[in-house]
Amino acid sequence: MVTGGCRCGAIRYEASGEIPHHAICHCRDCQMGSGAPMVAWIAFKTGSFRITKGEPATYSADGTAIRQFCGNCGTPLFYLNAEMLPGIVDVQTVTLDEPDAQTPAVQVQVAERREWMTKLSDMPEFERFPGKSD
Repeated sequence: MVTGGCRCGAIRYEASGEIPHHAICHCRDCQMGSGAPMVAWIAFKTGSFRITKGEPATYSADGTAIRQFCGNCGTPLFYLNAEMLPGIVDVQTVTLDEPDAQTPAVQVQVAERREWMTKLSDMPEFERFPGKSD
């Protein structure tokens, strides 16, 4: 059993069972829906997933892809697309209570990956914001 929710706690969920896929998606739709260059999604069968608290807000640009998020804090949470992913709810991995417990296995939609994402290993890294002391 995995659990998770939004940043403010207004939406909570739980899921269990088979994980059909766990992927990092680079598509433009995910970029625009998250404001980030990529999103990690862990999938569950709709029958083994349930919202245990609150009701997410919903957005659908084309009527087939449904994105759900917390209407209070704005955390993106779920993606449903009965045409492309029948019987599946994709959950944003970072909203799990233990987001490091499961590792994505694949990257998808790399044709839409931001070019600069391929150069991340060339950039300097800092454990915290540089120049700020704790």
